[in-house]
Amino acid sequence: MHSGRGWSFASLLVAALVLLPLIALGAAALRGDASLWPHLLQHVLPPTLHQTALLLLGVGALVIVVGTGSAWLVSAYDFRGRALLDWALLLPLAVPTYIVAYAYMDLLHPIGPLQSGLRAVLGIDSPRDLRLPDIRSLGGCIFVLGFVLYPYVYLTTRALFLMQSATLIEAARTLGAGPRTVFVRVALPLARPAVAVGASLALMETINDIGASEFLGVRTLTISIYSTWVNRADLAGAAQIALAMLAVVAALLLIERRGRRSQRYNTAAQRARPMTPTRLSGAAGVAAFALGSVPVLLGFVAPALYLVERSIARLRFAGLPPSLLDATLNTVATAAAATVVIVALGVTVTYAARVAPGPLAQASARIAGLGYAVPGTVLAIGLLAPLGAFDRWAGDLIEGFVGGSIGLLTLGSGAALIYAYAARFLAVSAGGIESGFARIAPSIDHAARTLGETAGGVLRRVHLPMLRPALAAAALLVFVDCMKELPATLLLRPLDFETLATTLYGEAARGTYEDGAVAALIIVLAGLLPVLLLARVGRRAAETLP
Repeated sequence: MHSGRGWSFASLLVAALVLLPLIALGAAALRGDASLWPHLLQHVLPPTLHQTALLLLGVGALVIVVGTGSAWLVSAYDFRGRALLDWALLLPLAVPTYIVAYAYMDLLHPIGPLQSGLRAVLGIDSPRDLRLPDIRSLGGCIFVLGFVLYPYVYLTTRALFLMQSATLIEAARTLGAGPRTVFVRVALPLARPAVAVGASLALMETINDIGASEFLGVRTLTISIYSTWVNRADLAGAAQIALAMLAVVAALLLIERRGRRSQRYNTAAQRARPMTPTRLSGAAGVAAFALGSVPVLLGFVAPALYLVERSIARLRFAGLPPSLLDATLNTVATAAAATVVIVALGVTVTYAARVAPGPLAQASARIAGLGYAVPGTVLAIGLLAPLGAFDRWAGDLIEGFVGGSIGLLTLGSGAALIYAYAARFLAVSAGGIESGFARIAPSIDHAARTLGETAGGVLRRVHLPMLRPALAAAALLVFVDCMKELPATLLLRPLDFETLATTLYGEAARGTYEDGAVAALIIVLAGLLPVLLLARVGRRAAETLP
């Protein structure tokens, strides 16, 4: 019992560390000049909220249409190439939104390869005589984010479509309903909870985005927070804008939670034989494959091929950029250190809930998972004040002993960045590890404790060896997420410290696309690993359906 209390205390401490930046954010906003609020309400929040709302509406509509349509296509129909599309539709998840925006900015530039090639085919010399709509616009940002984030809806909706009862579909067909009516009147209403869950996740990624929105000229709440702190050094103003952003995130979380409740109800009610896909052959099968390939081409293939071509051109012309090796080492070292910390914290939280179940452990686990829903920019702004205060206190204390200045301990060493990664991605680690613990029977714990092992001994000698696959999968997901994270990295990195993400961000801001292409390609190749893992897990789950 005593050891259980120790694990509960450790879990509570982890939850407090996750909650700290949110509490500090509120305190920083309240400490700010009260006169800032009228200025924000009149001049800053209305345009940014308007742009953010339009972006969320546009991206939400696009991910729902593309994600749900793709999920129904591969679930309800069988055609040549369906197995390929089944996992290929996940590939856009491997590419961060800011990389796709970076690629399309050059691809669709008035003198870029697409428009130049189109004018050459049509025999037009001047770019002024034929110009496609500017990608640097709200519509362009919706296009980019929508075709990168639709897999969130595809994943959740496809899983529900696969579990839908064949009896319902066959009954509708018996009553004379055609394929379109079956989808609109039967399948889609049952899938609405899954659509809501996937769409809310995509929208939370949208509101966390900073690179794509800034590259494409859309001033969202995230951009306002970043520019308020970086350009004007106004922490209180950035914190006040961040509070408005948290209200938007809370609304998205509410939608997601309601969707999950309904989803559990719907799936629990349907344990019958899953529906059999309708076979399509000939022209219909070709058309189905072509239609399903469009999201993959736009969300992954086109930007990936561009990155490969630009990377080859850069390497042939001038070799590797001199700073790329340093940026790669910084990225790998920081992501690896953060992964070790995050996986250890994930084990702590999930094991505490196992050895000391109760309201305290459950509340701690929920609080510890809040960080994933909070945008990286908000977490970073919330950490600046408490970590800055800690650095000043520790600096004064150590200076009194050694008689010299040691600089910034956390903000100057990268520790702040690891803290932000831990708060942001702890839910990813805990979720994977929790699923691993669920496969270990409680009787194994009881047997080990009967033989005199402590709770820590059971974890070390019994659980950790059995959890190796879950720990490895969780570590892979966390590592790649840390590699791709841009908003928190921009705000909390030490001076003269570049990662692959910030290197790409800087090159895109300067318009030197070839120099940033190699960094972008490395991030994409790393991102493919968890996507392939996810596709493999999805195929296994589909094979085990009754």
